[in-house]
Amino acid sequence: MKRFDGFMFGANLGGWLSQFDEDTKEHFDSFITEKDIVRIKEAGFDHVRVPVDYVVIEDEQGEPIESGYEYLENCVEWCRRAGLNMVLDLHKAYGYSFDPLDKGESKEAFFYDEKLQKRFYNTWDTISKRFAKDADMMALELLNEIVSPKVVKEWNEIAKQAALTIRKNTKDAYIIVGGVCYNNVTSVPLLDKPIDDRIVYNFHCYEPFIFTHQRAYWVENMPKDFVVEYPGSLEDYREKSKELSPDLADAINRGEITEIGPSYFERIFVPAVEKAKAEDVCLYCGEYGVIELADVESAKRWFADIHSVFEKYEIGHAVWNYKEKDFGATVNKCFFK
Repeated sequence: MKRFDGFMFGANLGGWLSQFDEDTKEHFDSFITEKDIVRIKEAGFDHVRVPVDYVVIEDEQGEPIESGYEYLENCVEWCRRAGLNMVLDLHKAYGYSFDPLDKGESKEAFFYDEKLQKRFYNTWDTISKRFAKDADMMALELLNEIVSPKVVKEWNEIAKQAALTIRKNTKDAYIIVGGVCYNNVTSVPLLDKPIDDRIVYNFHCYEPFIFTHQRAYWVENMPKDFVVEYPGSLEDYREKSKELSPDLADAINRGEITEIGPSYFERIFVPAVEKAKAEDVCLYCGEYGVIELADVESAKRWFADIHSVFEKYEIGHAVWNYKEKDFGATVNKCFFK
């Protein structure tokens, strides 16, 4: 399968320019600095994925916010000096948010509203113009986690138009596109054939979800005292999953799953791998990780297993999350000294 060279092992900078707790200059100036970029490089990573919410880089009328773009431009310069590549991920767009904590916001309206889509294309026109000169080390991720499974056709068309908008400004930048159901790996085969050879298929992996998100406060129907170790037997996982809603344990209850371990990841990744091979497209896992409430030794075993499958199929990947966001402590214990 085609390799996403330069983007094979990354760290997410969530919580900085996206999903931040404080919308203040002090936060943006201090949460991530050049020292963090150097630390990430020294730990052996080759890139960072930088989620950014639209409110940081444009106002409600769609006009650019220069101070917001400065943070991205600074990060590009830090990465150049450190020898890292960078994914710029539009985490939340005007009119669309994947976040379950954004209550009352439709997960589908964006896909049927031409005005919102035009705004989306304008956002990417501005971003791609500003960073066209950085196409040698930057990839552009169209939108984080399409939630609804009902908008496959609509999203494929929007993604195509956004990619064509970007191509007016840069022919060389990689464009990353994921599918529906929160960017689930099973949605990769539903993506349309790429418009050119610089498109990358993307997915996220937090499977088995009952392990990686145990006791997560933001997950509906997740008991606050739910504890599970990794790997454990498939029978035990299926028994434990009875405590949860069916949606939280869908993958482990599929008939093709025979055990919890490397073969589990192989079985759920194979359709995406086959799709990428057939289209001669790079495959990338933009997020994966384990909540800090999980047992650390279990987390280390989970990372070892998923990494073995990433390496077998040469899937680029970026761990969630470098700092905070309920995942940072586990990542730091597993990857940073």
